[in-house]
Amino acid sequence: MKDSNHWLWLAGLLLCGWLVYLLTPILSPFLVGILLAYLGDPLVDRLERCKLSRTWAVIAVFTLFSLLLLLLLLVLLPMLGKQLMHLYQLAPLALDWLQQQALPWLQQQLGLEEDFWRLDQLKAALSGHLGSTTDLVGVILSQATASSLALLAWVGNLLLVPVVSFYLLRDWDLIMAKLRSLLPRRREDVVMTLIGECHEVIGAFLRGQLLVMLALAVIYASGLMLVGLELGLLIGVLAGLASIVPYMGFVVGFGAAVIAVLFQFGLEPYPLLGIAAVFTVGQLLEGMLLTPMLVGDRIGLHPVAVIFAVLAGGQLFGFTGVLLALPVAAVIMVLLRHVHDLYKLSDLYTKHAAVAAEPPSEP
Repeated sequence: MKDSNHWLWLAGLLLCGWLVYLLTPILSPFLVGILLAYLGDPLVDRLERCKLSRTWAVIAVFTLFSLLLLLLLLVLLPMLGKQLMHLYQLAPLALDWLQQQALPWLQQQLGLEEDFWRLDQLKAALSGHLGSTTDLVGVILSQATASSLALLAWVGNLLLVPVVSFYLLRDWDLIMAKLRSLLPRRREDVVMTLIGECHEVIGAFLRGQLLVMLALAVIYASGLMLVGLELGLLIGVLAGLASIVPYMGFVVGFGAAVIAVLFQFGLEPYPLLGIAAVFTVGQLLEGMLLTPMLVGDRIGLHPVAVIFAVLAGGQLFGFTGVLLALPVAAVIMVLLRHVHDLYKLSDLYTKHAAVAAEPPSEP
């Protein structure tokens, strides 16, 4: 490829990046639609192999997704809402517990000054805000409806997601075939190899890790509720969501559960042992069954890279950046792996190695 073509491709990439940056405010529903279509395409392909037409297979998958969403809205969200309200009401009591029991003990152990901890102002502000409102949903709705244009835009984006995902899912194979036909013929095999590796990594992470997160959320929430923890469902769901980063769900969930147990039961040993048993079982199932079976070793994304990708995407592009962070990080990882292999085969690497291996010449 000539130098002019290199510069042309670079200019095209820069232009695409600039356009993505400008269109960030409207990209979210399309990215969510692409994500749903990508996740649902294997199910549609399986239904097609069962002699079902593509359109009816898409309708069946959409019906399944809709039922799952309806179950989430009717069962899980009200329960989580009640626990959030309960947590909101317990916050002043938790501050009292910290101020009268936990922090004095810690202060005595560390030898801190008497007025080192100052929670009076925070407690007063929180109690005043709690007394001023009794309907958290009403506050959220009042804020959301403060701007009618913002509300209409939010509702429009929400309604746009199923439309985009339906048409993308129906025409997914055709779109992929059209894109492949546009590839340069001489580079098609190389590009398809790279795309195949990216697909394997992204698919393993999105499908496998999401299933692992769901399974861990169910395990943690069920176990914590059996122990008798009032906030067990909320903590279990948060621990499952945090499991997108390996071991992060265990750290976040176990820490929050221990604090909640100490606040609810005090220093009673049995609830603490129950919490330890729940998270031990969850970690054993994740390491020995869930991750090997659902994800495998195909991801290759380091936990630090996952954290950095999510934070960087959110900082640069907001919610759109969070949606793009992990797929882009997976693609970059695959490309860097091939760049590393090419570097090992290049003269820049081999000649230096050959020079270093030569014995010094005698005078």
